[in-house]
Amino acid sequence: MDDQNKNLILAMVLSAAVLAVWLIFFPPPEPLPTEDPNAVATVTDEITTPVAAPTVDTENAPADDLETAIDAPRIDIATHRLSGSISLQGGRIDDLHLTDYRETLDEDSPTVTLLSPVGDNGAFYALYGWAAGKGLTSDQVPAANTIWSVESGATLTADTPVILKWDNGAGLTFRREVSVDENYMFSVVQMVENTGASTVSLAPYGILARHGEPEDLKNFFILHEGAIDMVDGELTETDYDDITPANEYQEQEITESGWTGFTDHYWMTTLIPGKAGFKLSTLQDTKRNIFQSTIKGETLTLAPGSSATSESRLFAGAKEWATIKEYEEQAGVSKFVDSIDWGWFFFFTKPIFALLHWLNGIIGNMGWAIIALTFIIKLLVFPLAYKSYASMAKMKELQPEMEKLKEKAGDDRQKLQQEMMALYKKEKVNPASGCLPILIQIPIFFSLYKVIFVTLELRHAPWLGWINDLSAPDPSSILNLFGLLPFSTPEPGSILFILSLGVLPIILGISMWMQQKLNPAPTDPTQKMIFAWMPWVFMFMLGSFASGLVIYWIANNTITFTQQYLIMRSHGYRPDVFGNIMSSFKRGSKADEK
Repeated sequence: MDDQNKNLILAMVLSAAVLAVWLIFFPPPEPLPTEDPNAVATVTDEITTPVAAPTVDTENAPADDLETAIDAPRIDIATHRLSGSISLQGGRIDDLHLTDYRETLDEDSPTVTLLSPVGDNGAFYALYGWAAGKGLTSDQVPAANTIWSVESGATLTADTPVILKWDNGAGLTFRREVSVDENYMFSVVQMVENTGASTVSLAPYGILARHGEPEDLKNFFILHEGAIDMVDGELTETDYDDITPANEYQEQEITESGWTGFTDHYWMTTLIPGKAGFKLSTLQDTKRNIFQSTIKGETLTLAPGSSATSESRLFAGAKEWATIKEYEEQAGVSKFVDSIDWGWFFFFTKPIFALLHWLNGIIGNMGWAIIALTFIIKLLVFPLAYKSYASMAKMKELQPEMEKLKEKAGDDRQKLQQEMMALYKKEKVNPASGCLPILIQIPIFFSLYKVIFVTLELRHAPWLGWINDLSAPDPSSILNLFGLLPFSTPEPGSILFILSLGVLPIILGISMWMQQKLNPAPTDPTQKMIFAWMPWVFMFMLGSFASGLVIYWIANNTITFTQQYLIMRSHGYRPDVFGNIMSSFKRGSKADEK
């Protein structure tokens, strides 16, 4: 391969890396809001009555007004991992907090709020009911504003379910049993008994209603936040601004299994039907700025004296890999692990995180687990990298001869390329082999970046010393001499933040520079200048990356440097960190080196 091809490959690799980093730091601008942002808090809300089946007359049924003024009684929710309450207005699960997680690292920081009632800014809640069919009117079935009574259970715990009851006064008695496990899974059983004299038809439904987009929406292209649907093994992710308007939405029928809901960066709320035959839909009421995910059961015909039951589940909690995986494997929630946004390189990200999780279980610290993961990855790719490192060592030894050829050829680039190709052929050196470690590292790096960015397990995870959150940038700053001066560090997003280098980014830059000095210098002056600046450019660019990713890169550079150094020594060279050859290799005799 000639120098032009080599330069082309290197330029493509470098351009791809720079472009990727540029997109990460400078994503496309967010679209301007088209609606009044205050509308979320002042909305006179309506929930669209779901179309349960062709036999259910919902075309003419009035929508259920979600009155904000009703001060209905509540039932407390109290488990080891959840706190909150259920409103007897509609039996809504609309007050839920994750007691294991706080908003920030401060000890007095409030716990994460997942669900909140109508009237709060950014209301988000789960609502269940029945759609009226033949023989019923909309006020004869429980809906958004129905006031339920408590039949049993004073507090919802992992050991004590609660049962709500409502009698429509026209021969139908409705009950709803709500239970919750030790983690984040609610079970909702809707029951109806016909004690009247007429046959009626009705259909059960469950709704997740979110009033407006979340305030902490990141709008980051590498992360999906919005609606998420799984229908018979096919996953669909829809951003909030792409959710179908209410007058255009289409239903998807489940023939085997599925679930639907909304996912945030670290938290998720999903409705999970109890059996096939349910239909899923996701829509947006653009007038009131309400996003809605719905599950709707089949229409049930209820003769006098008969009863019916409909079961479903509600996941409302943290996207913990182990917990979600257990629900998938033990509780039969199809492909639930895919609710974590593994990205395009899912065939890398899934096993990488599984290995990282396993290492963390053994070591007990995610930072050291990342370093151990780096060792394992380098060990796996070492057979591929060995020849490349050996070739680069040979190229380094040929550097003086290449400089002589360059001086001899002068401005005759064609002659220079011919003589260099002859030299490569004579010495059996492939100049393009140095690209191999870079090409191997690119998908691994982006996969690990994805893992560190999207997975909950690195959120607020400490390493050592001042690194107390591996999902956040290094909090130290050279601008205040790493805490010696009484100045606060710039906030992320400010211009000064880019200059506010922490300890880890500086170590990263040095490690990149040391590794680069073991590689043969490019013969092209422009390329040589670019490569000379790369460690320091990346030091600033990666300074605001998650600490976990910077730790990985430092460990990777250190291991690579050690490997290359030892390989060069094994081939008879003794390089120093400045890239000089302390003693030249005499072909055919290594005894002189002793």
